Amino acid sequence: MKRYSQAFKMQAVREVESGEGCAHRVGLKYDIKGTDTVIRWVRQYGSGKYGRIIRVEKANEVDEVARLRSQLRRTKEALADAHMELALEKAFMAVACEQMGQSPEAFKKKHAGRRRTSRSK
Repeated sequence: MKRYSQAFKMQAVREVESGEGCAHRVGLKYDIKGTDTVIRWVRQYGSGKYGRIIRVEKANEVDEVARLRSQLRRTKEALADAHMELALEKAFMAVACEQMGQSPEAFKKKHAGRRRTSRSK
């Protein structure tokens, strides 16, 4: 296993970042084994510009992303509310069944398949 000095690593990173060669070519030039070694050095010692993904968006795309994030947040809040309501209904059912002297499972079996009706006042 070869060990490389920090100065050597920095030289390889400079060559990659200056555009003298890609990470693969620099690795071949210096006979560096390991396909990701130079890339790892660039990530570790580099300025952070090499390999960075830059996303260009139009104004309407930025607005759309903001709208979708807002919609997602509202949806998550609605789902959390629904979970809370379900938990409360289950707790209410358990208390009601306990007061009737019946298990919730027995109540569900007895009333399964019945149509729900709405009562008007």
